[in-house]
Amino acid sequence: MSHPQLTRRKLLEGTAGLSVAGLAGCLGASSEASPPAGGTQSDEHAGEDDQPGHGDEAHGHDTVSEPRASREVEVNTARSEGSTEYHFDPHVTWVEPGGTVTWTLESGTHTATAYHPGNDQPRLVPEGTAAWDSGTMSEEGETFEHTFETEGVYHYLCTPHEQFGMMATVIVGEPHLEDQQALQMMPDDKPEEVHGKLEELNTMVREIMGAGHEDDGHGHDDGTHTEA
Repeated sequence: MSHPQLTRRKLLEGTAGLSVAGLAGCLGASSEASPPAGGTQSDEHAGEDDQPGHGDEAHGHDTVSEPRASREVEVNTARSEGSTEYHFDPHVTWVEPGGTVTWTLESGTHTATAYHPGNDQPRLVPEGTAAWDSGTMSEEGETFEHTFETEGVYHYLCTPHEQFGMMATVIVGEPHLEDQQALQMMPDDKPEEVHGKLEELNTMVREIMGAGHEDDGHGHDDGTHTEA
């Protein structure tokens, strides 16, 4: 199945209405609300230079547009005057079943930890999948990788910075979104700031999947499902 490219502008149109007030941490989505002025960017590198602390350097990330056999996620702490922000970049990534995601530490001390009971977290990953956790990554350039065999939506977090909104998502394959625990369950024991970030991620997943399915004319049920 082919998947048309989902441009950054279209993704932003789908998520621009999200409120991320109160999140002191991973505010990448709010910074994405204003696309760079002037010129156009290819889908391959769109938006790489509007993340805090990223400057104009290309980091080799792909705009989320279709599932691939492998993806990379950068993990970093961005410091600016008066604020510190924590990032998984991109916030949502997409691989094929059997695909591998590699996390690379750029700065700070972080983890990439599945929302899974095996990690003392609520289950926001598909049933029957194993827990995965990078452990503490503290050396620049350190990597962690995980291969995703089961189709579905996987939310994950940085354990020390969850309260600052440092969470992100992996989509595997083309799951029916109405069947995904990650999108249907909001954990009761988490603070409002965490709920807000999870809602933001859920909306991004629906827009990414919905736009792709609507554009390719297949009309999957999960492509237009917008309720929790």
